Amino acid sequence: MDTIDAMRTFLRVVERRSFAQAAQDLSLPRSRVSEVVQRLERQLGVRLLTRTTRQVTPTAEGEEYSRRCMIILQHVDAAHEAVTRSVPAGPLRVDVHGSFAKHFLLPDIPDFLALHPGIQLYLGEGDRMVDLVGEGVDCVIRVGEPQINGLIGRKLGLLQEGTFASATYLEANGIPRSLAELNGHKMIAFVSTKTGSIIPLEFQTDTGTEMITLPVTARVNAAETLTCLALNGMGLIQVPRYRMASDLESGRMVELLAEYPPSSTPVYLLHPEGRHVSARARAFMDWVAPLLTQKLSQLMQN
Repeated sequence: MDTIDAMRTFLRVVERRSFAQAAQDLSLPRSRVSEVVQRLERQLGVRLLTRTTRQVTPTAEGEEYSRRCMIILQHVDAAHEAVTRSVPAGPLRVDVHGSFAKHFLLPDIPDFLALHPGIQLYLGEGDRMVDLVGEGVDCVIRVGEPQINGLIGRKLGLLQEGTFASATYLEANGIPRSLAELNGHKMIAFVSTKTGSIIPLEFQTDTGTEMITLPVTARVNAAETLTCLALNGMGLIQVPRYRMASDLESGRMVELLAEYPPSSTPVYLLHPEGRHVSARARAFMDWVAPLLTQKLSQLMQN
């Protein structure tokens, strides 16, 4: 393995904080990855990594070396792509919330892979904000304002939010026609993964924003659980309108207080700052950004 490849291997170990996960990403035996790092340490005459049974962390020298490796590899990759105009290929890791992906992204993924058959797509999903560098993710699509440093974001559009409850819940508890009539009603609470606190219901009025926390029937931290409990009559929720479309049409769910909507939620495409964007990641972002921007724009107009 030449020096450039050794640098790539070392940098992936630093990013993933694991020999095993770096080896998996690079399709190499774990022993080979360990051997490459040990050889670098012997050549440099310094210890680059501190190894424990649970994690691998860079030493001060390792941090400095990884920063310089990143700069060198960015130039190498940029030069290679500029000269060869290489076809995007290889593993691509993208993370996106499951329900958003199902509605907006998954139907078009076959088109993207048909355009770039050399790309091996790994699509992860979840509500939490992944550690892009630490988990080896190329980019993420996230709903809500990003609050993490070290990411470059592109705003794709907005999602309209609404307040909803099931028909069975409203039959038993009545339909609130005003904010004052929310008294006596209950909510299913969504717990912020950032703060661990309940997110109140939000209503936009002529005089500003009003935040209301009703008595809570259950606390959840997953969007699918939130909507499932609401469908089973446990209380009010606020979610993007698109997620309720089929249940609203069937009459299982009812939108409430539409004249006092929650503020719309932005959707962002994010990737790590300071890391060379591979041709495959660039191809995906250049494909997905206009696709989602158009779909979100059309949704806001309906």
